[in-house]
Amino acid sequence: MAATQPHELVELALGLSRADGCVVIADEESTANLRWAGNALTTNGVTRGRRLTVIATVAGAEGTASGVVSREAVVADEVAELVLAAEEAARAAGPAEDAQPLVTAAEQTNSPHFTEPPAETSIEVFERLAPALGRAFAEAAGQGELLYGFARHELVSSYLGTSTGLRLRHDQPTGTVELNAKTADLSASAWVGAATRDFADVDVTALHAEATRRLGWGARKIDLPAGRYETLLPPSAVADLMVYLAWSSGGRDAFEGRTVFSRPGGGTRIGDKLAGLPLTLRSDPAEPGLESAPFVLAHASEDEASVFDNGLPLTATDWIRDGELASLVTSRHSATLGGLPLRPAVDNLVLETAGQEAAPTLEEMIARTERGLLLTCLWYIREVDPATLLLTGLTRDGVYLVENGQVVGAVNNFRFNESPVDLLGRITEVGRTERCLPREWGDWFTRTAMPPVRVAGFNMSSVSQAS
Repeated sequence: MAATQPHELVELALGLSRADGCVVIADEESTANLRWAGNALTTNGVTRGRRLTVIATVAGAEGTASGVVSREAVVADEVAELVLAAEEAARAAGPAEDAQPLVTAAEQTNSPHFTEPPAETSIEVFERLAPALGRAFAEAAGQGELLYGFARHELVSSYLGTSTGLRLRHDQPTGTVELNAKTADLSASAWVGAATRDFADVDVTALHAEATRRLGWGARKIDLPAGRYETLLPPSAVADLMVYLAWSSGGRDAFEGRTVFSRPGGGTRIGDKLAGLPLTLRSDPAEPGLESAPFVLAHASEDEASVFDNGLPLTATDWIRDGELASLVTSRHSATLGGLPLRPAVDNLVLETAGQEAAPTLEEMIARTERGLLLTCLWYIREVDPATLLLTGLTRDGVYLVENGQVVGAVNNFRFNESPVDLLGRITEVGRTERCLPREWGDWFTRTAMPPVRVAGFNMSSVSQAS
């Protein structure tokens, strides 16, 4: 794969195209990983991969059709076949509903480093992490704990070229580490995780200390019935709920009456008050520490993403502003259909409130809790009702009872039933926003910054035997 550079594959495909329009995306990926179990490293490895996507557009009397073909590990000799397949797919398809003029070089600034080799990761990315893990393993063994988990780093260089002159490039690093601590008899466990760009900011000692503290809380077991409880959600659990909310905020589904963001009688709920506190949910491709692609990269068309939008600039967007629904996700096509502003999705998510400097930490929120539950993470989240965005799922790896400002023990797990939209209206306290890793959705969406929150009447609908 190294013989032909990704940008050369893009140029080759564009040069071979005989369609009316052509978009080519080359994604060059490298990954490195570590795994550990029972206080010992078990495996490590590196991988390399390449995917080439060709999007052909063909104009016709009834409209413009598109054909999309993607293949892995493409070499130069296979590009002509790929281009031909995309063009044949376009000619066999009917007019594309989302057809728009391709983005031009006049609408976007080309990347100066488009022709440079792809960025790559290697096992050396863990040069600080691995020794720290060794020290954690020794400490865990000394105190009767077992540590399990994994770390993964991925670097994807995406090259986007079009027949209209776009030449764009983005390098996306994504790193995650998950640490699960268990008692020696495996009767209790605690999970902690972190997201990172390069592992330079991952503090294994602090992660292990937090997991150990949670195991200590679990020394006392308390059985509680199902019911509604005042509940503290840490940033990771908040992230899982807000990511699902963001995934469900499509403008087209909303104005067609299919989601929680649909206004009864027609239209969308943009402008409606969703939260009593001045919460803002936003995305920004330039957010420090959460940087993501500053332009649309669409390998296929969906309701709120269009291959015709490839290369559109992405900017900072407020989805919820000061508690009010401000924007829904749209492509150029769906924005036109619904009379909504153009708001493409951005690959990060931040929830915050005004006055972050004075916002409490989770520790401070625990200290002023008279009686309530402290979750650590959510698991197996599934949608029950799109009209209310009701979700169900399980608690996992530690639910704790807080009384008079102290964690007094671990309680049984629960199945919960909650809508993140309804939950926004029941948040009574918001803590300090920090970068975090969603537990449930961390394989698909890692760039989040969330605060801990206090929620009135969190619905623990039944007791669960999950551990």
